[in-house]
Amino acid sequence: MNKEMRVLLLFFAFCSATNACYSKKYKPVFLIHGIMTGSESMLLIEEEIIRHHPGTIVYNTGRFSGWYSLENAWYQVQRLGEDVMKVCKDHPEGIHLLGYSQGGLLSRAILQSHPEHCVKNFISLSSPQAGQFGDSFLHLIFPSLVAKTAFELFYSRVGQHTSVGNYWNDPHHRELYFKYSIFLPYVNNEIQSTNSSIFRDNLLKLDKMILIGGPNDSVITPWESSHFGFYDEDDKVVPMHERDIYTMDKIGLRTLDEKKKLKIITVPHVHHYAWHLNISVIDNVILPYLD
Repeated sequence: MNKEMRVLLLFFAFCSATNACYSKKYKPVFLIHGIMTGSESMLLIEEEIIRHHPGTIVYNTGRFSGWYSLENAWYQVQRLGEDVMKVCKDHPEGIHLLGYSQGGLLSRAILQSHPEHCVKNFISLSSPQAGQFGDSFLHLIFPSLVAKTAFELFYSRVGQHTSVGNYWNDPHHRELYFKYSIFLPYVNNEIQSTNSSIFRDNLLKLDKMILIGGPNDSVITPWESSHFGFYDEDDKVVPMHERDIYTMDKIGLRTLDEKKKLKIITVPHVHHYAWHLNISVIDNVILPYLD
């Protein structure tokens, strides 16, 4: 073996061992954690992204961790949105955004309320996109509340100071929902506002919207909310494709779907607290959309 060949082989061996010659450049990823947790809960996702996609810059936010995650949803969207837009400014070529649980709903509102966003793929990981109405979720934070009477707190000026109250969606008290809720009916364009067209247009900038959820979640209620499905007044779950938000294209879901930009993913046998800790979900369901 001549000298030139030995040098070439050593060069490729060095590249393989250190990823120094890895040619594919991955877009940065911004992660937003769920309620009552923090950036540490998203570390496994961060590690898996870096392990499989070497060189990826991952922004794992620590804002609004723990009890601070109960702050008003619009306030969180404002502050987190500032961070995402700063990252967009640093990476005008585009980034990916992944939000888990409450973080997925906040992430979507960030996109809708920031026309300058540069997000290419948005991944919603078991998030209450159509709202929340269930005891199991409530008892995590408000042990004495039950879904049947929670509207008495959440549909009030006091209750709307909490993020949970902002997306509480009681199918049996629609009048109060529309009267008091300051967040969910607006970002879902159930109430028309001066921002309605902006909220829709900003989602249409996405290359892909990926909605992940499953029937064994046991916290997001109904679990179909992660796919924009929700209860009617008879407690029957109406799937996204049959709801006004889709048929009337209120926030652009139908348009995204028709353009093959909307991906609905159902994964069975995953509990809510395991989505962000499940290697199979991360590697097989999330990573393919973080190219």
